Order: sequence, then structure tokens, then C-alpha cells
Amino acid sequence: MDNHVHTLASNIEKTPMSESVHVVPPFAPSRDVPVKRQAAGPSAREWIKHSALFLLTFITATFAGIVIAAPAVDPPEPVASGLLGYVLYVPEYYGRIVAALLSLAIANPSLIKSGLTFSTALLTILTAHEMGHYLACRYYGVRATLPFFIPAPPLVLTGTFGAFIKMKSPIPSRRALFDIGLAGPLAGFVALLPVALGGLLSLQPAPPQPAGQVIILNDPLLFQIIAKLTGANLAGAQPNSFYMAAWIGLLVTSLNLMPVGQLDGGHGTFAVFGQRAHKLIGRLAFVTVAVMSVLGFIWHGSPSGFLYTVLLAVMLKVRHPAPEEMEPLGRGRIVVALITLIVFALSFVPFPITIT
Repeated sequence: MDNHVHTLASNIEKTPMSESVHVVPPFAPSRDVPVKRQAAGPSAREWIKHSALFLLTFITATFAGIVIAAPAVDPPEPVASGLLGYVLYVPEYYGRIVAALLSLAIANPSLIKSGLTFSTALLTILTAHEMGHYLACRYYGVRATLPFFIPAPPLVLTGTFGAFIKMKSPIPSRRALFDIGLAGPLAGFVALLPVALGGLLSLQPAPPQPAGQVIILNDPLLFQIIAKLTGANLAGAQPNSFYMAAWIGLLVTSLNLMPVGQLDGGHGTFAVFGQRAHKLIGRLAFVTVAVMSVLGFIWHGSPSGFLYTVLLAVMLKVRHPAPEEMEPLGRGRIVVALITLIVFALSFVPFPITIT
């Protein structure tokens, strides 16, 4: 497996569905044809709120792209004297690093271009993912919010803690659960493909690395396949903005497709196999990831797997509500489920980070 040198921090959040009362139509529909409901669209106030969060996340993600492309900065450390000086030491030094990076970006417009490239690519992937969920909710009449984009403070290298929608009414049917759950990661994966292709075709050799601790990003299977098909040279290459956006997008996709709780993969697992199998498969996935996190720490020196383990442990505690109608999925959705498994295999990296 080829490796790349760089740092990464990535988080993502999912919000559980909440119960609400819905209007029952005055006729008795066939159990084989679930009734499509109508959900009210977002208000002007909601558009403003969600747009503001998106804009703020675009700014923080752009700064993250600048951090990825910029050389290391080493501003003078503040002089701590007295109790107050020691208390303010960390925030003051943090502010100096942020200010030094901003000054460097202003003096080098190419860094701003790299930042904008990264933020545009990453938010395109995240937006496609969340809009896949949202539009599927609209199709089935499930009340849901517009996507919430969560900005991250400067120096968090992704610039965002992810995005999510919140569903405000029950899932009406098994097919609706399947479609809503998997529409997001599949839409995000489609949007990610040209970003990954552009990133790999524009790779450049990495400069010599300074002595000290090095963090290596390990390539997912999708990158390795693209590299073989295009002749892109992954070995010893410097990750660019497109590469980083696609790498993070694949990390998010694989995490969301874990068959646990109310993650997207959990929704799909519940829809395909039912409630009991959903619980058993989720526990098996949790144990597998927990073992891998220990092995990743021993073999690759990376504690990142423990974050996965904690997240899955939380998701296991969240009850997955059953849809109101458990009609057969049909052959077409079983095919989509198999395609989703392939997407997971292309996205998943057992040990994403190696620290040497």
C-alpha cells in the first residue's frame, strides 16, 4: 500500500431521529403501496440560518486548505509570567500561529487558491451527501431540516466537524428507510469520484521531510485502482488539495457506512436484514473496530482508531426506531445494497494513519 505524508483530523456527527405526530389519510391504503406524505419546505429563516452555517464552514475549510498547503510556521512563543501569563500562554500562542498563517497566505496568493480548492471540493462532497438524504426525505414526505454544516476552529485540518440533517417525523416504510439511509453516501461517493481523479492526476513528488515525527496517510482501495488505471504515481507524492478532500470524503463515507446504530450503514442494515440482525451485526462491527484500533496503535503508532471505537459505542446505545411499514425491498434495492458494499470496500482503510 502506498503512503502519503500529511496530517489529518476529521470528525463527523449524526443526529438521531425524533418522533412526531403525522396526519393519517382518511382512506385505507394497500399495505403494498405505502402512502407518500407531504412535508413542508424550509422557511426563509431556516434558509438564512443554514446558509450562514454553510458560509462559515466554507471560510474555516478554506483556512484548513491553507494550513494543508502552507509550510510550517514557527512564531515566537509568548513570555509567560505570573499565573495569568501561564493561563493565557496557550491561547496567545495559538493566536500567533493563526496570525502567522494568515499573513503568509496574504503574501502568497497561491496558498489562498489552494485553500479555496480544498474547501470547494470538500464541501461539494459533503453537500452531495447531505442533500442525498434531504431529497430522499422530501420524496417520502419525511420532515427534515436542511443540512447543518459544522465549522471547526482554525488549525483543525478539515475545517469542519461534518454535516448532518435532522429528521423530525417517523420513517413511513422499509423502502423509505433504505433509500433515505443510502442516498447520502452514494451521492457523496459519486461527487467524490472526479475530485479523486483530479487529485491523483495532479500529484507531485513530496519534498524532503524534516527529521522528527511523520504522519502518513494510507491510500484507500479506490485511490490504488485509479492509480493503476491512470498510471498516477502514488509513491512518495505530496498530497494536494483535491487529494486531501477526496481522502477525507472517503474516510467520512466509510465511517457513515458502518452497519451500526443510526449511521447510514445502520439504516441500510436494518432495512435489509431487520431489527435483530441489525443489532447483532452492529455489535460485531463494534468489536471488529475495537480490535483494529488496538492493532493500529501497536502496528502503526496511531490512536485514531480509538475515536472510531468511541463513536460506534455511542451509536450502539441509540435505539434504532422501526419504520411503520416493513414491506419487501424488491430486487432493485438488493442490487443497490450490493453496490453500497462495494462503495464501502473502495472507501474503507483499516488503518488510515501511520505515525513514524
